[in-house]
Amino acid sequence: MKNIQIITLLFTFVILTGCYNGNQNKEINKFSGLWKLHIIEQQDSITKEWNEWRDGLQGYILYDEKENMAVHLTSKGYQNTDLVFKNLIDTVSIEELKYLTQSYVYFAKYTVNEEDKIIEHARISHSNPNEWNMVVKRRYEFIGDTLKLTTLENPDSPLRVTWVK
Repeated sequence: MKNIQIITLLFTFVILTGCYNGNQNKEINKFSGLWKLHIIEQQDSITKEWNEWRDGLQGYILYDEKENMAVHLTSKGYQNTDLVFKNLIDTVSIEELKYLTQSYVYFAKYTVNEEDKIIEHARISHSNPNEWNMVVKRRYEFIGDTLKLTTLENPDSPLRVTWVK
C-alpha cells in the first residue's frame, strides 16, 4: 500500500512539474491586448519636430494571440452627436455621410519582425475600399505599458501613434 502511495505522489509531481514548465516556456506576445490611443503626431518635414495631428483623435487598437488585429480611430468626441443614424441599409443624408467619414477602421493579419522592430499589417478589410488588401509597415517601440507605432509609407512626414494599455 505504501508503494502505491509513493508512486501516486511521484506521478502527481511529474505531471504538475510538466505543466509548470510548459507555461514557463510559452513566449509572451507583447502586442496582445487592447490599447487606447494616447496621441497621433506628425513629424514636420523641415524642422523634424513632432506635432499633434488633426487636432487629436481617439480610438483603440486590438491585437490577439492569433495574429489578428483591428484598429478604430475617430475624431475626438465622435460619439457625441445629435445626428440620428438609422440602419446602414436606409438612406442617409449628405451631412450624415460626411460625419461617418470621421470613422477610420480596418482589420488585418499581423506579423512581427523582431530584428528590425517592424510590425506589418496585411489588411483584410478597411473603411476605405481602396485600402482593402493593402500591406502597411510600422516601426514599433515598447516603453512600459506604452506602444509607439511609426508609419513607414511617407518617410518625409511620418505619423507616430502612441497607444497605452
